[in-house]
Amino acid sequence: MIVSQAMLKIDNQIEATAPPQATKTAILVIGGAEDKVHGKEILQTFCDRSGGPEAKIGIIPSASREPAIIGERYFQIFQSMGVKDIQVLDVRDRDRGSDSRYLEFVEECTGIFMTGGDQLRLCGLLAETPLMNLIIERVKKKEIALAGTSAGAAVMGSQMISGGGSGECPNRALVDMAIGFGIIPEVLVDQHFHNRNRLARLLSAISAHPNLLGVGIDEDTCAMFESDGTIRVLGCGTVTIVDATQVSGNNRDQVQGTEPIGMHNIRLHLLHYGDRYDLLNNQPIS
Repeated sequence: MIVSQAMLKIDNQIEATAPPQATKTAILVIGGAEDKVHGKEILQTFCDRSGGPEAKIGIIPSASREPAIIGERYFQIFQSMGVKDIQVLDVRDRDRGSDSRYLEFVEECTGIFMTGGDQLRLCGLLAETPLMNLIIERVKKKEIALAGTSAGAAVMGSQMISGGGSGECPNRALVDMAIGFGIIPEVLVDQHFHNRNRLARLLSAISAHPNLLGVGIDEDTCAMFESDGTIRVLGCGTVTIVDATQVSGNNRDQVQGTEPIGMHNIRLHLLHYGDRYDLLNNQPIS
């Protein structure tokens, strides 16, 4: 009896301190080149969060220069996972962003997947269209799951890295910025991260926007933003978190071009498979 009471007390303590369970919907921000052949864990997780075999998934291949080919590829992948209701929302000009058939589908869908390509092209075609406004509205109401890979990941924040270089120290000329969709407005995303040596690029961007959380995502890796205010990491690489909320000594306003940017007191976290991050308190969860 004493043992049982002690175990019950421990169980109650664990239950009291455990983080709340995430709801089914989530935003999956994928670093690109996700596994499409073997376990397909990231894509399978998106399908599961969209409702599994009962999911109704829309694919947006607009970032790609070959939208028909890339749209068909993901169509076949999701179909192989048992999803029966799939539509490619092939927006190639801004007028299609008002297509009534697409809008009707998005009203009823349970998941939207944005493919890779060129994030400037994606934003140019869809920003402020009725189609994208409806998607963002339903995501913010936690009615649908959303995933974006590569360019589809870059557009998630209000500020977006649209291009730049690598292999240099942080500097103003290293990164090009643009306006994103603002789906997760408090983050600044970079993709293909360690694979393309983009830490300096992200730091350069964060020097201009230290109020935003830098999120660098490796290939075949996903930062899954849960509805409980946490990030959970999936895939085989890492998610690099750059927290500059307490930065000091930022000399960005005093340098020009390729002159080095200096910043002090930056917090950096490397998260791997299964790690979680608390967005409210800006700290990893052990």
